[in-house]
Amino acid sequence: MKYDVVIIGGGHNGLVAACYLAKGGLKTLVLERRENVGGGAELDHAAGPFSPQVVADLGLKLKFITPKVRVVALSDDGRSLCIYNNDVAATVKEIEKFSTKDAKIYPDFVESFERIGRVLAPLCLMTPPSIDQPSKADVWQLGKIGLAFRKLGKKDEYRLLRWGPMAVADLASEWFETELLRATVAARGIHGAFAGPWSAGTSLGLLWQSAMDGSAIGPSTFVKDGMVALAQALGDAATSAGAELRTGAEVARIENGKVVLRDGEEIEARAVVSNADPRTTFLKLVDPVELDPNFLLKMRNYRAPGTVAKINLTLSQLPNFKGVDDETKLSGRIHIGPEIDYLERAFDASKYGDFSREPYLDITVRAREDKHVMSIHAQFAPYKLKEGDWTTRRDELADVVVDRISDYAPNLNDLIVAREVITPLDLEQTYGLNGGHIHHGEQTLDQFFTFRPLIGWAQYRTPLKHLYLCSAGTHPGGGLTGLPGANAAREIARDFRAGKL
Repeated sequence: MKYDVVIIGGGHNGLVAACYLAKGGLKTLVLERRENVGGGAELDHAAGPFSPQVVADLGLKLKFITPKVRVVALSDDGRSLCIYNNDVAATVKEIEKFSTKDAKIYPDFVESFERIGRVLAPLCLMTPPSIDQPSKADVWQLGKIGLAFRKLGKKDEYRLLRWGPMAVADLASEWFETELLRATVAARGIHGAFAGPWSAGTSLGLLWQSAMDGSAIGPSTFVKDGMVALAQALGDAATSAGAELRTGAEVARIENGKVVLRDGEEIEARAVVSNADPRTTFLKLVDPVELDPNFLLKMRNYRAPGTVAKINLTLSQLPNFKGVDDETKLSGRIHIGPEIDYLERAFDASKYGDFSREPYLDITVRAREDKHVMSIHAQFAPYKLKEGDWTTRRDELADVVVDRISDYAPNLNDLIVAREVITPLDLEQTYGLNGGHIHHGEQTLDQFFTFRPLIGWAQYRTPLKHLYLCSAGTHPGGGLTGLPGANAAREIARDFRAGKL
């Protein structure tokens, strides 16, 4: 049977693309290697900022929960700092416990990133323009953004231009004197990245976060009933639109207008859309003789060094955290990384091939029936270890992480009923993330917007006529937004209408 579109990978971006394309009347098939769809979405413990436009366009039957608290940051001296969702006054009172000066300037910090975020937000929804031959639509869109930029005012214009290439540690230090607050802000710039807060260009993460969410500080929006519900809603929307989903279908290679499965089955399509990361797509699924040597060289140099492990703990009850006097403060994310230099030292360990003994941890705790599930994003844990390997050291990593959390929650060990450890190697082997990189590649200035994944190929098309990309390795990058899939679907549908396929 021949399809209009075959999508490789039933992760959230692949499913979003399938929904749009099927709704547009194209005969669409999604092939998922695993036995259930959703892909790496289940690895995220916070669903924000999933695009509200995608939710509305696809009519997704989802309920999002935004807790009162965005993040609570834990200090080694037994105190905590709570940053609230949409409540600047409450956050100011929290900051006053540490610094009157920081409390006074915090509202300006929030407002500045809100203003900048409103200017950058349209970039997330657009296809990056062609560098060589921008279309009239590209010029018009960029012109509107340029006008919005001019309306920012000189102070924010200067900030936006200056902050992008900066180390996030410098940005945080410009605003605040409290180390715990600085580190909490800086953490968003290095989340999932092979970089420390003193690495150049890490402020980009804050700017891009503000475009997605209106805030420089990471989100804490959850899907009711968990990420399984998100995958289920996307799968249901795709099938309702007419798309066909096949699980347990592993793709061995992509040929000209054809997908070959591991069992030898061949499926013809007018367009093949890869939701795999760019390195997997071009270095594993495509015959290298089909690619220009220069393109191939650039793709081999595309940076995607995984640095994140995921640990899930099933707990008999909610742990007691030092300095947290109200359980509602644990309703968002829990940040462990009390100082800028602490975060930098954690990165240093990964640079030399080891996981940090004092890792940066981003944690959520959600109630599940009569238990609680603690979901831990552990950074830094490098894909390549200098000594040993992940098959022998996975439990060692988990012990280090649990011990570190126990410094803040002394009764944690007594509450653990079960634990699951997902190493960077597991991220590659189980979830198909080349190098174990959760964002499908570093989100740096040279792998961003018109450069993502490579300059000249940022419009979801590839050097192969029938092959497209829709994963987080395309604009606007990683995170659980659904926008790479939506943007890619728009370009694919445009090519069908133009008779190019």
